[in-house]
Amino acid sequence: MQQKKITIKGLVQGVGFRPAVYRIAHKYGINGTVENTNSGVIVIAESTEEHLQAFIKALPDEIPEAATISHLSVENKPVIGFVDFRIVASTSSSSEVTEISPDIAVCNDCLHDLSHQAHRLDYPLTNCTNCGPRFSIIRELPYDRPNTTMAPFVMCEICEKEYKDVNDRRFHAQPVACNHCGPKYKLITQEAEYNQIADITIKSAEIIDRGGIVALKSMGGYNLTCDATNSTAAERLRQMKFREGKPFALMVRDAETAAQLTHLSAFEKTLLTSWKRPVVLLKSKNLLPASIAKGLDTVGLMLPYMPFHYLLFGKLKTNVIVLTSGNLSDEPIITDDQAAMDAFLSLTDGVISYNRDIYNRVDDSVALVVNNKPRLIRRSRGYAPSPITTRLNTEGIFATGAELVNCFAVGKGNQVIMSQHIGDLKNAETLDFYQESIGRYNQLFRFTPQLAVTDLHPDYLSTKYALQTGSPVLHVQHHHAHMASCMAEHDLNEKVLGICLDGTGLGKDGNIWGGEFLYGDLVDFERFAHFEYIPQPGGDAVTKHPWRMMVAYLYHYFGAEFFVPHHPVTNEIDSGELQLLLSMLKNKINTPLTSSAGRLFDAVSALLGLIHHSTYHAEAPMRLEAAADENETGRYAYSGTSVISFKNTFIGMLDDLNNWISPAVIAAKFHNTLIAIIIDVASSMRKTHGVNAVVLSGGSFQNRILLKKAEQGLKECNFAVFSHEKVPANDGGIALGQLAIAAARREQEIRLNKKQ
Repeated sequence: MQQKKITIKGLVQGVGFRPAVYRIAHKYGINGTVENTNSGVIVIAESTEEHLQAFIKALPDEIPEAATISHLSVENKPVIGFVDFRIVASTSSSSEVTEISPDIAVCNDCLHDLSHQAHRLDYPLTNCTNCGPRFSIIRELPYDRPNTTMAPFVMCEICEKEYKDVNDRRFHAQPVACNHCGPKYKLITQEAEYNQIADITIKSAEIIDRGGIVALKSMGGYNLTCDATNSTAAERLRQMKFREGKPFALMVRDAETAAQLTHLSAFEKTLLTSWKRPVVLLKSKNLLPASIAKGLDTVGLMLPYMPFHYLLFGKLKTNVIVLTSGNLSDEPIITDDQAAMDAFLSLTDGVISYNRDIYNRVDDSVALVVNNKPRLIRRSRGYAPSPITTRLNTEGIFATGAELVNCFAVGKGNQVIMSQHIGDLKNAETLDFYQESIGRYNQLFRFTPQLAVTDLHPDYLSTKYALQTGSPVLHVQHHHAHMASCMAEHDLNEKVLGICLDGTGLGKDGNIWGGEFLYGDLVDFERFAHFEYIPQPGGDAVTKHPWRMMVAYLYHYFGAEFFVPHHPVTNEIDSGELQLLLSMLKNKINTPLTSSAGRLFDAVSALLGLIHHSTYHAEAPMRLEAAADENETGRYAYSGTSVISFKNTFIGMLDDLNNWISPAVIAAKFHNTLIAIIIDVASSMRKTHGVNAVVLSGGSFQNRILLKKAEQGLKECNFAVFSHEKVPANDGGIALGQLAIAAARREQEIRLNKKQ
């Protein structure tokens, strides 16, 4: 007889891990205990050496689907003489923390229970050890019911019996509940209140099917929903949210409906049906109203992830509904029930809520598949707060993230724990959410900041926040952080070639960068090449008026004489505005210089007549991608090695326009030109530095054509190519890079001090 202490770290709490260990232990004849601690799960196992080895070997293969083991260590200990195997009370004496499970979509077994278990018939918050709310309800570790927003709900006798029965699927399921003892739903309309689930689903379905709008409390916040096939309802929802053009996320009844509406690949179906349940951007078959995703060839679909969603679809006539964030304009998604009533009851036809609090606000995640790999665009429900594990010591480092699509990060041990999607730090409500979430992460993960790392830009609210923390502050260049983000995701700590294409980031020279070819590592970098600097008339105003960048490029390359009256590419521009802009360019008034890939996309999108005024962030680049004919293989010329000039590219595009070549062909040839530049410059960098690893980062690599063909082309040239999968390529991944840089520089400083 022998005893082994097995310490398991990873995503091992809130995912049915201890019950699974219990069952595996019984299967292999093991006596002992399993318990949650702040640092992970500890198993004390006694049996013969043969049985112990079989038990340890089985653990990684027989754990629940949502669980992951990042580290497993085994120590020999003196035999105590356990007579059985037990789950013991959680302990919390350590300052270490274990991973916290993201929220998990309802499982098929629980859906079956909706129609088969007497006490859970149509119970809209059914869950078990394998599914249900996790991060959205947890207040502190360890993950036990008293530490969640389920604390007020006392289990009935039936639920308690399930909770204590090792053979039951709800054994130690912290949010376990049923019709007798769990949280309740209600629907409030202007006329009445409904408290029975049958009445709620029937009435809600009636409202949606007749063209109405309903506010619905989902897992991590409120959503707004209407019939996606009803263009009048969708337009009313747009007006209500002040959302003129931004595409809506949709929820479909099932994967079969998704396949009817989109060109759904096997890899996309796997992502769509995964327990994470993100919104997946899919190629549309154009069967939905054009107003759902104006000017785009993709649509964002997700499957139901809560029991209530399934119950609602059971009553709906439509197979597809809009399910957009429950907020007004760019404010954070609403989580508070009274705030939802105040905001939505007068604007919608009904508000559906339930009386369990949402403690951590979690919006829907967004992803797409490129080259058969999932790529996150927004990392939130289903993903946060799962950490990124590195070989760096990240302890005590706080990374503020960027200004747009913000996520922050904290360092614990060798892990980077990234926040859920916060949003754009440009209004008071989002900044409050940012600060509130930082406080909650500090408490939840027992995090004490020792060093704050932030962007170079002095005016970012995230930078200003870092300066208020009282910690030493390290400023990191935006595109170095992008490069480092991709490196950290792939656990690279070596010299790499970094290709970073995005919209904006303050450069070391005081100009706006965004078309960057970097050489370096986590500690430092040098700029090998960049897109040519172009004046950005009106500063950030160009992001809302892409025609301004078109004029800037044309003026830069061809001078004022290009703008003869009634030139075809400027026909739709107000002549007074055009002359004012030309005067700004001539006199260099409010025209900061930019090398931005995003602004180049803006210019080309406007040149092709696809858009002149944007209604949401990156609309012009998205429309340009949607317009491109992917079968086109032609490209345009460019010039330069260290500074990339697009003058010949614009000459080629203007010639094609004069020859009535379609925008689809021109857009494709432009994409192909950028891909050729990426490969050409990477080849020059490899020749100069002898480095073969290429990392691709920045928001422009959310462009499926650019990423797909750049990856393929670089691999054909025998590069080792690394791109984002676990964190967004956009600024939502910046905090990971900031933290990795800070950790690497701190380790270098420690090494240097030891040598002195």
